[in-house]
Amino acid sequence: MRVNSLEFENFRNLEKNKIYTDKNTNVIFGENAQGKTNLLECIWLFCGGHSFRGSAEKELINFNEKFAKIKLEFTSEDREQNAEIRYTGNKKEVFINGVKKKSGASLIEKFSCVVFSPEHLSLVKAGPGIRRKFLDGALCQQKLKYAKYFSKYNQILNQRNALLKDINKHPELQVTLEIWNENLASFGAYIIAERIKYAEKLKENAKFFHSGISNDRETLDIEYVSTIKDLNVDNLEEIKEKFLTELNNKLKDDLYNGYTTVGPHRDDINILINGMKAKNFGSQGQQRSAVLSLKLSEATVLSEILEEKPVLLLDDVLSELDSKRQDYLLNKIDGYQVFITCCEHNDKKQLQEGKLFVVNQGKITEE
Repeated sequence: MRVNSLEFENFRNLEKNKIYTDKNTNVIFGENAQGKTNLLECIWLFCGGHSFRGSAEKELINFNEKFAKIKLEFTSEDREQNAEIRYTGNKKEVFINGVKKKSGASLIEKFSCVVFSPEHLSLVKAGPGIRRKFLDGALCQQKLKYAKYFSKYNQILNQRNALLKDINKHPELQVTLEIWNENLASFGAYIIAERIKYAEKLKENAKFFHSGISNDRETLDIEYVSTIKDLNVDNLEEIKEKFLTELNNKLKDDLYNGYTTVGPHRDDINILINGMKAKNFGSQGQQRSAVLSLKLSEATVLSEILEEKPVLLLDDVLSELDSKRQDYLLNKIDGYQVFITCCEHNDKKQLQEGKLFVVNQGKITEE
């Protein structure tokens, strides 16, 4: 999968332009607040989702304009294709190979990216909710069944939590818990099994990438930590039964707290560097390297499903990394088309092959 050209008009602060990209590495250089991340965001939107910055679609239009238009020419499925997105107020129109589509979801089947942004450092630094969101987001993108089961699980969880609160006032309602437990355990068993299998795939690939980034100085490990112990991921019925047992064991706690205390919504993953938790003992550079390795691993797993490699978007990735780690990201990620933003002069000098684009107040020029 490869971006061949990118065209934009009235998108954020970017000056109207069409750029032609390198098939390997593209460095986007410029000072802060010039529009570098806007360029990556522009590419990401062709994955069919929303902005990775959490922006509303109307915010993508330049302040002084009424519409924005972006167009991508890309290679995917062994052929040249194109896609166009038009924004007018809160309205969005999507075209793929000249054909208008009902929604941006149609783009998911055509073009894929994996993005790293500074916000992703929270995978190491923040609480377990962020890490669960990372797993669920990746799995929802890969498997429609997972997305459906995940949505259903959360609906049932909310209903069970509401019932737990009501039981304190109406004890007679406790007999109805069995139904919710059964449904929660059925959908939850699938979610747990898929997460554990995905975490194992992530671990295998992340170890490889982290070894390269750290120049074989560090070992990265990932552990899925479930509130339900001793699980066989190949036996959903067994996981379900253990889940039900835990729900019964924790009933007093659940009633006291007014929410469900066990299940995949309470699980976590440990990210370890040389056997120690990166959150507690990793330096800024080590934490950044660990998250990068996770994102590169995510891309590898996705490429196995797509049978072609997604595009990598790495925003502000080089800061706090030493020169050897920077060199790996700029020059040694084989087989992927990469877009990297940076603002240090020394960073751009390390690029051995590829293209360098300079961004200055929204104007993009090839150097």
